[in-house]
Amino acid sequence: MTELGTLHAPLQVEFDYTRSLGPTLSGFMTGLKRRQILGGVLSDGTVAVPPPEYDGTTFAPITELRPVADVGVVQSWAWVPEPVAGQPLDKPFAFAQIVLDGADKALLHAVAVDSAADIQTGMRVRAVWADEPVGAITDIRWFEAEGDSPATTPGPEGDAIEGIISPVKLAYDYAASPEESKFFRGLADGKLIGQRCPVCEKVYVPPRGACPVDGVPTTDEVEVADHGTITTFCIVNVPFTGQQIPIPYVSAYVLLDGADIAFLHLILGIDAADVRMGLRVKAVWKPRDEWGTTIANISHFEPTGEPDADYETYKVHL
Repeated sequence: MTELGTLHAPLQVEFDYTRSLGPTLSGFMTGLKRRQILGGVLSDGTVAVPPPEYDGTTFAPITELRPVADVGVVQSWAWVPEPVAGQPLDKPFAFAQIVLDGADKALLHAVAVDSAADIQTGMRVRAVWADEPVGAITDIRWFEAEGDSPATTPGPEGDAIEGIISPVKLAYDYAASPEESKFFRGLADGKLIGQRCPVCEKVYVPPRGACPVDGVPTTDEVEVADHGTITTFCIVNVPFTGQQIPIPYVSAYVLLDGADIAFLHLILGIDAADVRMGLRVKAVWKPRDEWGTTIANISHFEPTGEPDADYETYKVHL
């Protein structure tokens, strides 16, 4: 808790992003799998690494790829004294713009040196390759001082790399507003707390702090029911990494009795094909000893068995 009495918690958004490469980047990644670096020949005859998909001047597709060396010259650099998770090295290193022999445009990559005093503009560096390249930019682990090691010999031809999977990760600390903090603390007591606009009298759950219709603070607290009506919904049929609920399942907007805005939650206890607009549902709470200041206190919603709500009662909340 902060000094202002608001809640905060660490959050992490993480997923794998799958991208198809197209002919230019496919050629570049396939080359990396062979421990070979390919540059794209631009309209003015210069060579760029990595190759852009389209020429920046003519906007024409890049169709010619040309091999360049895996050694080059540091053009500029920046020291990284405290590496973070996911960076090429777990000790201090430099990020550098490196112009490879045979290329005209610089490649951004890591350079492994013992200290910032050991790297300088004009320094000759050589790529350090992964033991088992897979066709990704990380096949070049980092660069180091060129030394006397022999040139890298490309490996055998293999299957083309037509797509890559890029992990995406965002970690941050979420600070709730004072109004949201009251909502989350209410959940720890098994309550759903909203706030009412003093002008239009709409009740917002979770509270927003200000009414989006009238632009005034929503100061009046209102406890609403833990049951309501499904207004709109989505049936999830596509599997994804990290999925925990068997498909198909339903995510729905539930308009709680006493509220004027629906919120999204999981619907279980009914066949996905039978979920419908107007279905009356109730919250299924987790055991009390598992409660915290989180909406996850509600495991899901399930049908109450009541007759469906009349469309006229929720049409303005779609």
